[in-house]
Amino acid sequence: MKTPKNLGLGVVFNNPNAVLELTLPQWSVLISQARAAGMLARLGLLLQEAGLLAKIPPQPLVHIQSALTFSQRFDLSLQWELQCIETALADVNIPIIYLKGSAYSVAGDRAASGRLFSDVDILVPEDKLLAVETALVHAGWMSQTFDPYDQTYYRQWMHEIPPMRHLQRHTSIDVHHNILPKTCQYSPDARQLLAHIVKVPGKDCWVLASEDRLLHSAAHLFYGGEFERGFRDLSDIDLLLKEFSAQEGFWDKLLQHAATLKLDYALYYALRYTHLMFKTPIPEAIFVAAAQNISLGKPMAKCLDALFLNALQPHHSSCHNRWTQLALLLLFIRSHWLKMPFHLLAVHLFTKGLRRIKGEDNH
Repeated sequence: MKTPKNLGLGVVFNNPNAVLELTLPQWSVLISQARAAGMLARLGLLLQEAGLLAKIPPQPLVHIQSALTFSQRFDLSLQWELQCIETALADVNIPIIYLKGSAYSVAGDRAASGRLFSDVDILVPEDKLLAVETALVHAGWMSQTFDPYDQTYYRQWMHEIPPMRHLQRHTSIDVHHNILPKTCQYSPDARQLLAHIVKVPGKDCWVLASEDRLLHSAAHLFYGGEFERGFRDLSDIDLLLKEFSAQEGFWDKLLQHAATLKLDYALYYALRYTHLMFKTPIPEAIFVAAAQNISLGKPMAKCLDALFLNALQPHHSSCHNRWTQLALLLLFIRSHWLKMPFHLLAVHLFTKGLRRIKGEDNH
């Protein structure tokens, strides 16, 4: 078997045994790709589950074991942080609903494996935002921005209040009242999300329903416009699909929830690109049904393939080509177009551009 010049991270996640053919320089590239994608610990767990760690050369093994150790310590720190949040919000008398990485962790989802993240995300009813924010301030969290425009931007247009940071622990929390901005044409009715939340057994916290956890991950990735961790986020969706598909009636519920929450497009992209990049098993009938629920012509589909298949690669020079930066730029512009109607977008971009010229924009 001829060893490829550089073995991409996606190849390894589809065929872990491929690492047995790597030379040390190729290992160096693979480790760098995994680190850039925020996937080094997850790569280690993948190789561990495949029984390959003992066959890895000592040089790359040191980096992988270090990442696994750090991941374990991160999990311990996260548990303490979640306990602090639950204590701070105990008197607000609302269910504490975790989102994204923290939700995967408390729910014990496979997507929590080796996943590191910088802040905790929670979802609360919009009419409880003031009470939650006040309680967090009393417990030592403070808004990370005091700029009047940024405050207005978040509170009037966005799906969350400005991010908050703890004054002593320097940990961050994002308090959401929805999963997409108010101005986004695909923003769901948050009441539909809250109607299906699930209490985590043995814990005093909640998460979105399985279908909604997956749809939130898809919406965050395909509407967000930020792809620095796109490969990891797509890996999350891959793991969630593989795990949740074992639940009775999951696929039908997924399609139903996507329609109810106006996330048909996000679901289609999630199914298409996990299958293309991770070989995620998707029932043909489900993929056909998801495609029928959207209106996407062949030229646009080909264009989106070119953009997403470039942008979703690990952000490492070995994974880039001459089109990567253009794809990232166009998807960034697309995300803003989806998030805001033109008149608001024009005002926002003009304001941010002017402040950047003046050196006032730290957001």
